[in-house]
Amino acid sequence: MSDQAPLPASIEMVEVGPRDGLQNEKALVSTADKLSLITKALDAGVRRIEVASFVNPKKVPQMADADDVCAALPHRPDVTYIGLVMNQRGAERALATGRIDQLGAVCVASDRFAMANQGQTSDESVEAAKAIIALARDAGKSGQATIGASFGCPFEGEVSEDRVVAMAAALAEAGPAEIALADTIGVGDPARVTRLVTRVRAAIGPIPLRLHFHNTRGTGLANVWAGVTSGATTIDASLGGLGGCPFAPGAAGNVSTEDVVYMLERAGVRTGLDLDQLISASQWLGTIMQKPLPGMVSRAGTFPKAGESETAKLGA
Repeated sequence: MSDQAPLPASIEMVEVGPRDGLQNEKALVSTADKLSLITKALDAGVRRIEVASFVNPKKVPQMADADDVCAALPHRPDVTYIGLVMNQRGAERALATGRIDQLGAVCVASDRFAMANQGQTSDESVEAAKAIIALARDAGKSGQATIGASFGCPFEGEVSEDRVVAMAAALAEAGPAEIALADTIGVGDPARVTRLVTRVRAAIGPIPLRLHFHNTRGTGLANVWAGVTSGATTIDASLGGLGGCPFAPGAAGNVSTEDVVYMLERAGVRTGLDLDQLISASQWLGTIMQKPLPGMVSRAGTFPKAGESETAKLGA
């Protein structure tokens, strides 16, 4: 019997461009441009968006204006603003803004990367994530957790699937709104994604599963497809495919929002996002970053283009 779930009618997208997309960029992006990026994503239909991470600005200078970004966020009751946090101090900062709807905690599947990323062991990172979820709940907000390096570690190499499943089960005890598996350095493959998604879903019961992929080795879209057809309900993506992790050597960009949307919508899976507006936003972002972005659809364009279907019918 196949482990593959039926193709879903729709998938939720989380835009991570303002946080994961920008955090590894050396050229500092202005607060105004970050807010423009957020607004353009919302205009394209995004309803969950990572707006910032509340971390030490000396370690991640790009996120030094997290409080200023939050202060100027559009008031949108239909949008969930997510703040990424690594510890209680970051969680308290995020909540203090009064604008963050959901805390995103992070734990890491290997000790060496956990130490590099947040100065604690893997087990300690799980306990910290559970505490952040509880803190969010006590504040009347929601909390979710991402397991970083779920498919491989930049320092230790292969990561045991059993380890990731055990971490997900431990996180589930805290009652998060969602659990995510992150391929932080882009080493995953579709077969492993299918196995791990299937196993983690069984371990966490009704808690939704989100996936976060990087396209470092060109397998990002294939991994998204494997995850979606295995029962994941939400996909992270970044406009233009921008992104990376400051603490993971070799980590390249996220899967591109417009590329993921093109693939899923062509396959009949609704995302609720406007592809033309995503392409426009991605092209705008390229001018802000002053470089071509990795996303493919923003360069190639949509298909079929306006009028092409009717032309084809007339020629038939």
